[in-house]
Amino acid sequence: MTAEAEHPRTGEPASSGPAPLTYEAAGVNIAAGDEAVRRLAPHARNTFRPEVLNDIGAFGAVTAVPPGMDEPVLVSANDGAGTKPLIAAALGRWDTIGIDVVAMCVDDIVTLGAEPLLFHDQITAGRLDPDVVETIVSGLAAGCRTAGCALVGGELAEHPDALAPGEVDIAGFAVGVVERARLRTPVGSEPLVLVGLASGGLRCNGYSLARRVLCGSSLDAEQLAAPAWPGADRTLGDELLRPSVIYAPAVLSLFSECDARAAAHITGGGLAANVARMLGPGAEAVVRRGTWPVPAIFDHIASSGPVAPSEMDRVFNLGIGMVVAVPPAYADSAIDIAGAAGHDAFQIGEIRPGNGEVQIIDSDQYPAGSAHAQERR
Repeated sequence: MTAEAEHPRTGEPASSGPAPLTYEAAGVNIAAGDEAVRRLAPHARNTFRPEVLNDIGAFGAVTAVPPGMDEPVLVSANDGAGTKPLIAAALGRWDTIGIDVVAMCVDDIVTLGAEPLLFHDQITAGRLDPDVVETIVSGLAAGCRTAGCALVGGELAEHPDALAPGEVDIAGFAVGVVERARLRTPVGSEPLVLVGLASGGLRCNGYSLARRVLCGSSLDAEQLAAPAWPGADRTLGDELLRPSVIYAPAVLSLFSECDARAAAHITGGGLAANVARMLGPGAEAVVRRGTWPVPAIFDHIASSGPVAPSEMDRVFNLGIGMVVAVPPAYADSAIDIAGAAGHDAFQIGEIRPGNGEVQIIDSDQYPAGSAHAQERR
């Protein structure tokens, strides 16, 4: 009679049934996750500010408040890239999507006057690919360097039953700091000029509608390889993956050098909904069409849908990604400072006494007196 094999630890008879189930058999590859973490750490470290007090790998990030502040206030925000990662997945190009996530977060907190200080990311994949993760994190690091904040940590998760292999979702969380006395709040009825900072494309907003109009119900590589619009010198894929502009450093300069009173990040809801968020009691805003150039991608979406002008207004930024309110005497200086920071800027309207509404009106030409008037296209 042959003796039964024994369990190596308990000494009990070993089971002759199926092999024990493993995490990897359930769809989670711990080794791939460990390799991804090993690769991403150097990208994060090269964004560190002097205030970062510990290294990647701890259970939490420790960051000091910058020195010299009397009453520091923390400002935080979280966001993602919407459905833009679907374009990245369809093309297998992940190098810029991290920039988008950083932009969406830091450009929210800067509207309150906060200097971006630290950033955390969340990357969730149906199946972890260390090459893809490293590429995404390199984009996150590039965005953090542009914004001036430190990528201090994040979460890497493999969710095999929630996402298909090749599907990735990315989100971020930013914290900034500002002196309480310099915290920006909604403006009142004081007359102010609206300066708009240009966005060359969609950034991260309206992608569900844009994909439906331009790509139909599925993402086809052949469609994405075609010209973005008739006669365009770039492909549709290139246009839809155009990385988001990061405005935070320029906005901080406008607050400090031009006595800017408020700012609005133009994301979901378009110009009207977001400019309204900078208005306090007794104020209204007027935004004048034709005072800035609208990128061709928006005209293409509108005509291809077709999408009504009112729907375009409330879904897309239409070429303006950030609006800053400055005293009239600083309007030209604000445009020059934004230009020195690499942003085209335009005088696009004004804030005046009113009932809290934002009016978007047609204008053949900006009112006389502006050295930066832009003719209607």
